[in-house]
Amino acid sequence: MERALILGCGYVGKAVAKVWETRGVWVTATTTRTERLEELKAIAHHATIARGDDAETLQTLLENQDMVLVSVGAPRSDVYAETYLKTAETLALVLPHTSVQQVIYTGSYAVYGDRQGAWVTEETPVQPANPNGEILHATEQMLLSTRTEQRRVCVFRLGGIYGPGRELVRIFGRAAGSTRPGDGSDASNWVHLDDIVGAIDFARSHHLDGTYNLVQDNPPTMKDLLNSVMNAHGLAPVIWEPTQTSTRPYNARVSNQKLKAAGYSFIHTALEY
Repeated sequence: MERALILGCGYVGKAVAKVWETRGVWVTATTTRTERLEELKAIAHHATIARGDDAETLQTLLENQDMVLVSVGAPRSDVYAETYLKTAETLALVLPHTSVQQVIYTGSYAVYGDRQGAWVTEETPVQPANPNGEILHATEQMLLSTRTEQRRVCVFRLGGIYGPGRELVRIFGRAAGSTRPGDGSDASNWVHLDDIVGAIDFARSHHLDGTYNLVQDNPPTMKDLLNSVMNAHGLAPVIWEPTQTSTRPYNARVSNQKLKAAGYSFIHTALEY
């Protein structure tokens, strides 16, 4: 039986744990909040408290694991370094003393920054638009540095996450009737929870190594995205003000061809509004 540690078992981690149980994977789920332990015990074989900067605890938890899924999430912008980079640094310290053969990390396409709507691939040099983007890239690099002949590291650069409980109308519904700066031509990259889970499980079963974009096909512009959401739910359209500069720090159309070429077939090929 494969054994996996899910470090940061939130929206994505919980969904992965449920699928891995059906695959016969023994899952240990972690959280930093005591009140979530009972919730995690219902979907994992073992649930425990663990912080990304606690080397002793991580060392103990990883001793008999085959895989670790790093799916941490920062609750606020000011704790990015503590949440992402510190966790990666701690893992880099303890992984050499474990039997872990596969690391999977859910990062973000934010590392590409503002490319004026141009297409980007995994070969495109990163260009973080702000300090948090730089932290996300440093986290990738730290985890990739733990690769060995025996240990693969798969970095997924995710688009915006949507799915059950995080439908696009719940994310953008409050924008109905509002005025936004710019002309709405910025690219918008998204990925459904089903495909995040599917790609993570694909990485597990196919031993993926390296960096992969994890986004759906044909990223719409923000204008097309919001028009579709509002039209689908009978909401007032968003008004764009082209005389004002868009404040979005990310504007790139992200290609998913490398992941497809590796053999992954997307469940959701188009956005569901």
